[in-house]
Amino acid sequence: MRVTYTLTIVVPVYNEQDNMIRLEKELAAYCQKSKHNVKILFVNDGSTDSSQTHIEQMCQRNEPFSFIKFQNNCGLSAAIKAGIDHVTTPFVGYIDSDLQTDPNDFDLLMEHANDFDLVTGIRANRKDTIVKNLSSKIANSIRRSVTHDGVEDTGCPLKVINSTAAKKIPFFTGMHRFLPALIILQNGTIKQVPVSHFPRIAGEAKYHLWNRLFGPLMDLFAFKWMKKRYINYDVEKTG
Repeated sequence: MRVTYTLTIVVPVYNEQDNMIRLEKELAAYCQKSKHNVKILFVNDGSTDSSQTHIEQMCQRNEPFSFIKFQNNCGLSAAIKAGIDHVTTPFVGYIDSDLQTDPNDFDLLMEHANDFDLVTGIRANRKDTIVKNLSSKIANSIRRSVTHDGVEDTGCPLKVINSTAAKKIPFFTGMHRFLPALIILQNGTIKQVPVSHFPRIAGEAKYHLWNRLFGPLMDLFAFKWMKKRYINYDVEKTG
C-alpha cells in the first residue's frame, strides 16, 4: 500500500561520516514512531569523505529515505533550497546532521503546523561552547534589531514550514539565518516552541567565529536590500 506522507525532513550533510550511523538510527526510529507519516531527504552538499556511501546504504535500508547529491559544495542555504524544491509533502522540516537537536521534537512542532506558516524551535539549555553561545547571542540580537522578526533563536536547526510558503521564500546565500523574517515578508505567521539540545558527539563543526558572527552581519545588508524591494501580492479574482 502506497504511503501518503505529511512531512519531509531535509537533512543537509557535509562531511559527516562519523555521524551517519547514529543519524540513521535516530531518524529511522523517529519515522517509525512519529504521529505523522514522515520522509527523510538527505542533501549531500559536496562531501569529500564517505558520507555519500553511507547515505546510499541508508536509503537502500529505509524506504522513507531518499537523497540529493550536489556535484560541489554549495553551502547550507543551497542545500536547504534544494530540499525545499524537491518536497511534495504539505510540510517540510529541517534538521542538522550533527543531531544536536532531537528528531522526536518534530512532533512538538507539528502540533502547530496547521496554524502557522513556520514553527521553529528554541534550543533550551544549549550545550555549546562559550564562544559559540556568545557569538550566536550577539548575532541574534543584531539580527532582531534589523529584521524585527521577534524570534529568539533563529539559528535553531529544527523547523517545520508550510511547503507552499517555503517554496515562495526568496533564496540567497545566508538565507537560512533569516527564515522567520523571510516568512514574515509573505505576511506569514510564526510559532516558537522550546526543544531539546545536546552537545555534538562526533564530527567537527563547520561554522566558527567568523561565519557565526561576522558572516551573518554581512548577510544583513543583503536582507535589508531585498526587504525594500520585495514583491508581495494576493490575487483576489481572475477572469
